[in-house]
Amino acid sequence: MAKLKLGVVFGGQSSEYSVSLHSTGSFLHQIDRSKYDITCIGIDEGGQFFIYTGPIEAIESDTWKKEEYIHSCSWMHKGVYDKDNEIFIPLDVIFPVLHGKNGEDGAFQGLAQMMNIHYVGSDILASAMCMDKEIMHILCDQAHIPCARYICLKAWEEQPSFEEIQEQLPLPWVIKPCNAGSSYGVHFVEEKSQFEEAKKDAFKWDGRGKILIEEAINGFEIGCAVLGNDQIQVGSVDEIEIQSAIFDFEGKYAMKGANIYCPARIDGQTFANAQALAKKAFRIMGCTGMARVDMFVTEENEIVLNEINTLPGFTATSRYPSMMQAAGISFTELIDLLIDLAMEKEVSAC
Repeated sequence: MAKLKLGVVFGGQSSEYSVSLHSTGSFLHQIDRSKYDITCIGIDEGGQFFIYTGPIEAIESDTWKKEEYIHSCSWMHKGVYDKDNEIFIPLDVIFPVLHGKNGEDGAFQGLAQMMNIHYVGSDILASAMCMDKEIMHILCDQAHIPCARYICLKAWEEQPSFEEIQEQLPLPWVIKPCNAGSSYGVHFVEEKSQFEEAKKDAFKWDGRGKILIEEAINGFEIGCAVLGNDQIQVGSVDEIEIQSAIFDFEGKYAMKGANIYCPARIDGQTFANAQALAKKAFRIMGCTGMARVDMFVTEENEIVLNEINTLPGFTATSRYPSMMQAAGISFTELIDLLIDLAMEKEVSAC
């Protein structure tokens, strides 16, 4: 049986560039190479694409962009063209190990779609809608999925005052960019003195001029891994224990002041309710392939949706693979399943 021609895309013109490199290293260490003909394609922080032929360790240490490791390339129908060696490299499917803007928001998915190449994860529309937290709120509110109350501020509109917002949403608030990940630009606001700086920083990280002010949920965060296209399954539910008010970048990637428990330390009914809400949110947002659905458990044991991540962290110890492993699917098996799901979907651009 012929190997699938797999493109592994990493890096990206995103604030989460470094996160992608760590995910890619784990991915390449774990993948069953007997099944795939792998072409690695790196995107530097300036947005340039390169075919990468060097060691995995250079990706992990961000020393991959060396002359002896990279070839200039351009995308073509059903593959990439190696400009340095003047050869076409066909691709059956792409695994985008990308996070954040230009990788998780539909931009890269649009490129793959136009090149008629299968790709892992949600399509253009679902990726864009999940990345934009205001759109996610609107659709989930309409579907009666419980979410935090919120106000969306737009840079091109007149801004309400602190007092006007407080009339609608009681403190404390979580202020966050509508289009960013890994907790960049996220702030916990308890008093007026913190407001302007938090708002300014959230706008800086968004890039599209939209931020959310959400009523802080009195509870703790959980997550659930979801997998599938037409038929979907869920992994375990995990729980985040944090010392600070938010699960910030250092907590997520250095586990500073944070612990993760998988399975979550919740009762069986709450566990099942979380899995059901995760599946419903996955469906409502039109997701396919995979997503990590982040939620809160309130003091009343109610489940409230927080965010949906269509390309979650993908190291061996990341939350998504860990929740699937707790459900009996190893990291290597998970990679195979996701690629199989990508090959099921139509990719014709016309």
